[in-house]
Amino acid sequence: EANFSDHGANRLGASALMQGLADGYFVIPSTLPNYLAGQKPGSITTEAPEFKQVEAEVRERIGQIMSVQGTKPVDHFHRELGMLMWDKCGMARTEEGLKEALAKIPAIREAFWKDVRVPGSADGTNMELEKAWRVADFIDFAEVMCYDALTREESCGGHFREEYQFTEADEDVKSGYTNPGEAKRRDDGFCHVSAWEYTTPGEAPVLHKESLVFENVELSVRSYK
Repeated sequence: EANFSDHGANRLGASALMQGLADGYFVIPSTLPNYLAGQKPGSITTEAPEFKQVEAEVRERIGQIMSVQGTKPVDHFHRELGMLMWDKCGMARTEEGLKEALAKIPAIREAFWKDVRVPGSADGTNMELEKAWRVADFIDFAEVMCYDALTREESCGGHFREEYQFTEADEDVKSGYTNPGEAKRRDDGFCHVSAWEYTTPGEAPVLHKESLVFENVELSVRSYK
């Protein structure tokens, strides 16, 4: 990175995106051309075994998608998945809703691979084919997101589990430090990064935890007062 800034958790994505765009607008024109001018590209070949392996895998996946020839357009599955995630894995999540989503996503995946229809051919530019490939990825990604939200039994930043919020019974509320309804973190059990290992479609991903260690900062409850 060229620089860094501190962003509030609830605005992290938007702030970081705009900062990246602004930095790129001014920095890239002054740095990348100079870097490329000093590079001497070597010979490029497609004969490497790694290239042939990936090419074969891509052709196989394209063939799978094109051969379905079902009755429903890609947008049908995109919309169905999007509405499910909007409702069950949005800014506010619950254990019940996440389990419901995890029960429905496999059915969406199965229906997609049995009934999606991609018009055109695979021999040229085909935006519907590209979209279908992305939606297939979205289905797998949505499943991992739901697993992640379900296992993180706390509220933190943009992840708000409705079961974990401050109430009138909490000492931080009684003392006036924070308000009822604010997100409640559980640093004792969830002070870690969740890194999920993808396995195969339909199989649960594997969770790897990377502990977060703060040597110079003391974790505390956020207060808007």
